[in-house]
Amino acid sequence: MTDQQQTTLDTRYRDASLPVAERVEILLAQMTLEEKAGLFFQTMIGIGEGGTLSEGDATFGLPATTDYVLDRHMTHFNVLQAPADAGQIAEWHNRLQELAASTRLGIPVTISTDPRHSYTDNPLAGLLAGAFSVWPETMGLAAIGDEELVERFADIARQEYTAVGIRVALHPQIDLATEPRWSRALQTFGEDVELASRLGAAYIRGFQGETLGPDSVATMTKHFPGGGPQLGGEDPHFAHGREQVYPGGQFELHLKPFEAAFEAGTSQIMPYYGMPVGTEYEEVGFGFNKSVITGLLRERYGFDGIVCTDWGLISDSEIMGAPFPARAWGVEHLAPRERMKKVIDAGCDQFGGEAVPELLVALVRDGELSEERLDVSARRLLREKFVLGLFDRPFVDVDRARELVGRADFVAAGQAAQRAAIALLVNRERELGGAPAAPVLPFARGLKLYVEGIDAEIAGEYGTVVASPAEADVAVLRLQAPYEERPTFFENFFHSGSLDFPADVVAHVREVAAAVPTVVDVFLDRPAILTPFVDELAALTGNWGASPRAVLDVLTGAAEPKGRLPFDLPSSMAAVEANRPDVPFDTADPLFRHGHGLDY
Repeated sequence: MTDQQQTTLDTRYRDASLPVAERVEILLAQMTLEEKAGLFFQTMIGIGEGGTLSEGDATFGLPATTDYVLDRHMTHFNVLQAPADAGQIAEWHNRLQELAASTRLGIPVTISTDPRHSYTDNPLAGLLAGAFSVWPETMGLAAIGDEELVERFADIARQEYTAVGIRVALHPQIDLATEPRWSRALQTFGEDVELASRLGAAYIRGFQGETLGPDSVATMTKHFPGGGPQLGGEDPHFAHGREQVYPGGQFELHLKPFEAAFEAGTSQIMPYYGMPVGTEYEEVGFGFNKSVITGLLRERYGFDGIVCTDWGLISDSEIMGAPFPARAWGVEHLAPRERMKKVIDAGCDQFGGEAVPELLVALVRDGELSEERLDVSARRLLREKFVLGLFDRPFVDVDRARELVGRADFVAAGQAAQRAAIALLVNRERELGGAPAAPVLPFARGLKLYVEGIDAEIAGEYGTVVASPAEADVAVLRLQAPYEERPTFFENFFHSGSLDFPADVVAHVREVAAAVPTVVDVFLDRPAILTPFVDELAALTGNWGASPRAVLDVLTGAAEPKGRLPFDLPSSMAAVEANRPDVPFDTADPLFRHGHGLDY
């Protein structure tokens, strides 16, 4: 680029009347290598106090926002925890766009987010809803099984996201949850390929519309080519979970939901961390895997959208005081710049969770990558900014954000979905409060209630809360599906290991159930082993993200339980351990089958 070109910009890329392809080429021709490199990095970003720009985040080792935008030329960020005031998120977004507009080319920022419409609070998987309407997890949407509802949810989430300036969803997660122990199952549509394909496509349509445009949220569908078949169900955020295995020979089955996503027009794809073992593909993490990204995704499926790696493939880091090595599975021996080259050579366009554009610049300067190869990905990344209308409409209306996000009808729709997703698994006849024996659910309001896992004040809206099972007409216990404690604080965000409840929990449930008719509600983020106490219970429900009132509304008959199991519930850990991780419905003798759910 000449000095004259640097001082005299051709600003026609700002002309909305020109075709997008032409605008891209006009802009690309004027970009320095450093500015191009900045496009390739999308990392976490925080929001400062009161919606200001962040000065940095020590917990996650994040620098000040000005460092990212002005010094590193970065224009893609995924936002972490956000204020409960949607107006402050919108104000922060506008300040960030003002900062981006002050740069030489004024390339607007694209903001992405992990799911934030339910109760999950895991900084690398899903975030608390805060200002947004609260819905069941994706698995709960699968329990309802209604395409129209999924599309409606996604359209509401689209409206709330766009109101505050979020334009990329780092979801849906359409992996098949075929390994019962896998810690990421909650954000999937379960283990049935047909259901995951139908609902995944509906989700994409709701966020993007029929075609991607200025009112869309682009979907980064994940995790290609399917992250479910994890060895032992361990999660590949961690080295002990790096292997994906296919003892049942079902690699192709896990591609089916992605075929539906391509048909629905998903704009972006995220490959998984895992490395395939014992297949025709190279035994390296999917983000490094040319046989998968170029051979399968680009060539076989003809996908020409953005491919962004999962977060943190290149650089080691520290989170919450604990070392967090790069997820460079199969290429741990390579230096960061060599890993980077392998990702680009594989066919990816962007590095998730990374902020080291100087490494990419060095690879080009040293002749290891061509600038022409960078241009291929830069075109895709710029094209989406233009298609989303970011150059033409970079700012959002703060007042509108406050009015629209968490709007009453959106909140009500989310609450209705929470109630509908609850699955009634057992409903036995018992005598309650002196009434003749009848199915326990729904029980009448006003009974004497013994509760655990429910705030007594909320339970008091539905009956008289008593201090012991002996005093109660009915007990309601809310449980979390079990998981094993792991060595680091961060790892315990990902629930892994045995699905057996600890012996003391089993004994306690049985003790309460022996004293009073007992209803147990289980948060089934994974398919817990309920066999040890299921026969003692008066009733059993499962949920995938439901408020205490949503549960009690169902238990008292104010709402119907419409949920159906989106996976088999295994009868024992022995059956789980014998399960082939890539094969759906492969645990012997399940306690309850996929699709099970009773009505009132």
